[in-house]
Amino acid sequence: MTSGEAEVAVDEEKTTTRNRLISGPGTLLVWLYGVMVVGAVSRSVYQIATEFDRAPLAYSLSALAGVVYGFITYTLVRGGETARKAALVCCAAELVGVLTVGTWTLVEPSAFPDATVWSDFGMGYVFIPVLLPLSAIYWLRKARTA
Repeated sequence: MTSGEAEVAVDEEKTTTRNRLISGPGTLLVWLYGVMVVGAVSRSVYQIATEFDRAPLAYSLSALAGVVYGFITYTLVRGGETARKAALVCCAAELVGVLTVGTWTLVEPSAFPDATVWSDFGMGYVFIPVLLPLSAIYWLRKARTA
């Protein structure tokens, strides 16, 4: 094999690795995370701009959720092993956030005078915030072995 052929093989392998994250169920994950980015960011921007003093923690957590969703969307589209690992870490952090805030809102509802994206485990978003990281973690782990 010549050096030119080896470079082509490496480039093809990189392309296949990167594309692997957005094939099959990965495409659905990108779409769902994209929708969550728009929902969380637009909601939090409006709430922070108009009524931040009412529930600063809730609105800030919604903004944080939007940023996390955006990063995960980016890494899924970017592809590659480094992006897969980064997305996996972010999805785990997202799941911890959803479970923590979800539990907190049930145990101490007065701490959140207004709902966040992750309140009540994402009930206001049809529980997608708790199901999405679980699905993404499963897909990202499966993509590693594929």
